[in-house]
Amino acid sequence: MGNSEWARAPIGMDAGRWTTWDGCRRVLAVACTVADAQRLMDPVATVASDPRVQVVFTVAPGQVFGSGLASWLARAGVVVVPWQQAVNTRFDLALAASASQALDRIHAPVVLFAHGVGFNKLTPAHRGRRGALDRATYGLGREGLVRDGRLVAERIALAHDEEALRLSSACPEAAGGARVVGDAAADRILASLERRPWCRSQLGLGADDVWVVAASTWGRSSLLGTGRPLLERLVVEAVSASCRVGLLVHPNVWAAHGSWQVHQWLGPLVSQGLEVVPVEAEWASALAAADAVVGDHGSTTVYATLTGRPVSVVGGGRADVDTASPMGQALRTLPTVGEDALPVDGVLRSPGAAESEALRAVAARTTSHPGRFAQRTRTVLYEVLGLSQPDVLPAARPLRPLGWDMRGWAA
Repeated sequence: MGNSEWARAPIGMDAGRWTTWDGCRRVLAVACTVADAQRLMDPVATVASDPRVQVVFTVAPGQVFGSGLASWLARAGVVVVPWQQAVNTRFDLALAASASQALDRIHAPVVLFAHGVGFNKLTPAHRGRRGALDRATYGLGREGLVRDGRLVAERIALAHDEEALRLSSACPEAAGGARVVGDAAADRILASLERRPWCRSQLGLGADDVWVVAASTWGRSSLLGTGRPLLERLVVEAVSASCRVGLLVHPNVWAAHGSWQVHQWLGPLVSQGLEVVPVEAEWASALAAADAVVGDHGSTTVYATLTGRPVSVVGGGRADVDTASPMGQALRTLPTVGEDALPVDGVLRSPGAAESEALRAVAARTTSHPGRFAQRTRTVLYEVLGLSQPDVLPAARPLRPLGWDMRGWAA
């Protein structure tokens, strides 16, 4: 659908002529990136089965990491309406996972969700009024949440009670709209851990097989940006030790460079045994199946602490992390792996008492309501919609198969 071709159903001037369900409350999901869309599918699932609710998506324009989003949404099978139609239509509710300026143009009460865990990253430095370098925390600063003296979002969904305190300190105007609902990704990892043998079987792993996950965020200070030599050594040593290594790549990497180019760059490592997890795969299950994790300053490293398995961090990116965040704590307290270390020997360790406590402490900061994101989020969304909640309790999105053919990696 081109930008000029407006949808006639399920929204539009004469939509009633073409729709089967009538009188639905209209919910708009605003996606800026594939990462946004992935995060939004969890809150969307809490209302989507209600025949009184119609959900449509739109793609916010002018996004640096917007590449691949349209095709991702097409594969998901959702209705996508052009941006110009979205901003010229009134909705009963809008959902977003990025506090972009695009939200200013939406005619609906907005519920804003985080697109990562723990509000870890700092915004780029810029000059303040007195010439000092000011850096806010992504998702918590006034610049992203307040426009012309008013809040962009009617509700701000948070994962942890601690985040509410940090938000109140950084942006007092937003405190009244904050609701602590938990974290859907954490819930999916916990659900995957309950079915860990099934998750491992999806990867073709037996009880004695070893699966090491390397996780990279985007940017020059990421594992892929600065830690490629470490990743190369990890793959070579893992294969020689009869271990398998899977790589989780942030969606922004695929968006910025293109999947073809990323596969070209990673091709030599794949030929040596690296297994690159596709962006469409159920990454939470792949993470839950791990025997050990090597990560950088991205959210996946924090989520990995929920598995209770050893987690090692590479040293880059510290200057871009809020020291008060869960990631800041992880960088301070979890073992750091460097290029001079023996990756496999160091990664596949048995955590001692101090390390196990450090893992539990970081994991405890991912969510204040483990397993309850769907229930608590639905309460918030139906309050904004002005509808009574269905009698059936909401459930988290069911775990899907991991989503790629492992036979392709066996050669």
